[in-house]
Amino acid sequence: MTDTVPLVRQVVSGDGALPGEARVLAAAESALSGERRGVRAVLPFLGPAFIAAVAYIDPGNFATNMAGGSQFGYTLLWVVLAANLMAVLVQSMSAKLGIATGRSLPEVCRDRFPFRVVVLLWLQAEAVAMATDLAEFVGAALGLHLVFGLTMWLSAALTGVAAFTILGMQVWGFRRLEATLTGLVAVVVLAFGLEMLRSRPSVSGMTHGLFVPAVSGSGSALLAVSIIGATVMPHVIYLHSSLTQNRIVGATPDARRKIFRFEMVDITIAMGVAGVINLAMLATAAAVFHARGLFGAGSDLGVVFNGLNRFLGAHSGLVFGLALLASGLASSCVGTMSGQVVMQGFIHRQIPVFARRAITMIPALVLIGVGFSPTRALVLSQVFLSFGIPFALIPLLFFTSSRSLMGSLVNRRPVAVLAGLVATLIVGLNVYLLVVAL
Repeated sequence: MTDTVPLVRQVVSGDGALPGEARVLAAAESALSGERRGVRAVLPFLGPAFIAAVAYIDPGNFATNMAGGSQFGYTLLWVVLAANLMAVLVQSMSAKLGIATGRSLPEVCRDRFPFRVVVLLWLQAEAVAMATDLAEFVGAALGLHLVFGLTMWLSAALTGVAAFTILGMQVWGFRRLEATLTGLVAVVVLAFGLEMLRSRPSVSGMTHGLFVPAVSGSGSALLAVSIIGATVMPHVIYLHSSLTQNRIVGATPDARRKIFRFEMVDITIAMGVAGVINLAMLATAAAVFHARGLFGAGSDLGVVFNGLNRFLGAHSGLVFGLALLASGLASSCVGTMSGQVVMQGFIHRQIPVFARRAITMIPALVLIGVGFSPTRALVLSQVFLSFGIPFALIPLLFFTSSRSLMGSLVNRRPVAVLAGLVATLIVGLNVYLLVVAL
């Protein structure tokens, strides 16, 4: 280990900070100084992107991917692939902002934008957080309902208890919460690995859908926007910058550059896993339902559950339900964390995490109480999320392209141009969707 200036520095946990642990900091110091190499050097930096990736395989993804696969077969696989590539770019910029500035995206907005703009950004970010929390909570409750046959009300109550329990793990250190959420992601990975093996999707159909872009009518356009909204999640753009701002803090510009390179490995692995899962969801729906002419099956996850049991057997529906439950629980916790980051960052206020969890449960409980279709609620929430993406992405692009703010980690011109194209594309899709709807 270096005998001169430390490469990482300890950060005292403050308001809104997500503290690392001493063991992780020591390992990171060794990695940055060159004492740890290979896989061992990467390990201390793994975690933030996996928490962000939870939001990329939430119940909203289940709804949009199953609907897209059953209605349009493999046609929209290219949208899933494109959305995941966008996610890698966006999350890398968010992580880089936290590493370079030691501030989250909402905090930087508060520091640099007029007060009225900050308030407007905060209000829309809270609306986005509520929409995503609605999808995640309803999804977890639906998973419990499908797997155990419980009423939706009882499933919702148990979902709340489970979410409170997982969030409480922060008391014993953030790494334990990271490990729990990663374990839930592993359940989803294993589940859709099994579903893919059993459904045996068409290789030629998948290849064509992945690499030949096509959209057929307003129905597929709506689902395309929903898929992007379910994949490039605005609330997790805010969260990722917070996850990296205090976890491992570089003491020098060179150390921060090295930390970002390690974080890119974290992002590539985590987003790659999330992308494969999303592709597997849509391909499974295409192979099981679209191939049999059941084009509307994916519009109801209950029908998907029964259909998988019927056509694939071997408790395939149960496997799907467990994956939905794991996804809902994990993403519900991540959504609550994002809400905390949004409020603390934009207006420098914070409420207890358990109080926020309780408050954000209310819209989901209301929908369940009035009997609104859970799957329909999931799809519509993802469309709403897509409209929130520019409000997070444009400020992120603006800040990460500022050399005075980012220093040596400023966006290079190709990255800035590509990110600008992504933002333009998303805004254009949303405008197109509005025109078609009207």
